[in-house]
Amino acid sequence: MFDIGFWELGLISVVALLVVGPERLPGLARTLGLWLGKGRRMLSSIKDEIDREVRIDEIKKAAQEGVQAPISKTIRQAVDPMQTIGREAEKIMNDARPKPEEGDEDKKKGAVKASSNGAYDDA
Repeated sequence: MFDIGFWELGLISVVALLVVGPERLPGLARTLGLWLGKGRRMLSSIKDEIDREVRIDEIKKAAQEGVQAPISKTIRQAVDPMQTIGREAEKIMNDARPKPEEGDEDKKKGAVKASSNGAYDDA
């Protein structure tokens, strides 16, 4: 806040000693210290109260936005990630399934024809 160095404090103390006198200087220093402490406490309490008011205003604003937001929008925001995950899982499952090769289909058709002709009958 204030940039007061050693030499400035020394000059202030010499002037105070000359103006007030050595008998009353300790009482003046004590009174000055009490006033400075009260001032700091007052500034601290004001700062805390302002911070508290700002937080209360932010909470009120967030609550009003929450009340004004439609429920369907909130539900949609919750469901969209689930749908995305479902689509990704389905894509992974489709990619993991073995793809039928062209030769496999011909073998299956031949097996079906053979079974309809009775080639695989045990009797």
